[in-house]
Amino acid sequence: MHDWFSIIGAGGELSAGAIHDLRDVGFVVIPGPVAPEGLAQLAAAYDSAVALASSDDLGVGSTTTRVHDFVNRGSEFDELYIYQPVLEACCRIIEQPFKLSTMHARTLRPHSQAQALHVDFKRDPNGYPMIGFILMVDEFRSDNGATRFVPGSHKWAVIPDDLANDCVADYENQVVACGAAGSMIVYNGSVWHGHTANSSGDPRRSIQGAFIRREARSWVNLPSRMRPETLARISPLARYLLDI
Repeated sequence: MHDWFSIIGAGGELSAGAIHDLRDVGFVVIPGPVAPEGLAQLAAAYDSAVALASSDDLGVGSTTTRVHDFVNRGSEFDELYIYQPVLEACCRIIEQPFKLSTMHARTLRPHSQAQALHVDFKRDPNGYPMIGFILMVDEFRSDNGATRFVPGSHKWAVIPDDLANDCVADYENQVVACGAAGSMIVYNGSVWHGHTANSSGDPRRSIQGAFIRREARSWVNLPSRMRPETLARISPLARYLLDI
């Protein structure tokens, strides 16, 4: 059996600067795995997958619409969760074998208010339990709901009361992660973050995923959902990351 954790960790596609930002700031914006000429096809596949999703896989919140299980939605999305820089980030931050917990589409609807700042997973005595990624299907701008982060907040021993109490307003020293379509945000799941308001008249699309410790319980039971056509096309590395 391959020692995938060691193989992934031996890579060198994530720059030293990006690793520094992940450790100290809590997030970094990097080029994504989709070439510029492939972005239109990716966006079309996204729209088709969302339109064809069953009601069981559809989640409509106060500001966003989600479609779950993008591992099974088409080959256009296969490269996202095996992208080497993101896997290297997991090795550096989670620091132990990991797996994919979820990968879903998330569309922020027009004229939506900002999301309250939050963490996905709190740091625990064993360190940081999650790395997340957000692929920008559309450009992330300050007026269309780009994600904001509070730099260094994943290291705080004490959380300020104004942050812990569903803070929706702009927060001191927050940074808005903007980028061109195709860019990818990689972030520590313990850093405080949330999308800003989408004051534009257009939806803002993204594909989001999370990696967690291998023994932890996944948000979605991906092995139980795998379709034969998906299993037939994915790589051994993908199977490992899906824990199948």
